[in-house]
Amino acid sequence: QLQLRESGGGLVQAGGSLRLSCAASGGTFSRYDMGWFRQAPGKEREFVAAINWIGLTTRYADSVKGRFTISRDSAKMYLQMNGLKPEDTATYYCARANFYGGSVRSDFGPWGQGTQVTVSS
Repeated sequence: QLQLRESGGGLVQAGGSLRLSCAASGGTFSRYDMGWFRQAPGKEREFVAAINWIGLTTRYADSVKGRFTISRDSAKMYLQMNGLKPEDTATYYCARANFYGGSVRSDFGPWGQGTQVTVSS
């Protein structure tokens, strides 16, 4: 059974950068389309970015386009976040996509436990 674990979150000033990682175990990670979501307190979990199984196709939410980059290798998925803004503060989750074109929570699973990103102004 696929298990996912995020890491790399932290506290950063506005304009700074962080790189999140998502490590997979218990499944054939290299065969899965994957994605990142985030959830701020009191808000719905929202789509951030997705990458197809071979890493050649990516999609982004408009709010992060041009600032965030999703990538992957044979064992992990990454989210490079540059130009961070206070509104990027959230818990970030990685998940397997049921299909590549999905962008809502029900299109993804299982989920990792999340990693907290806090951007100070």
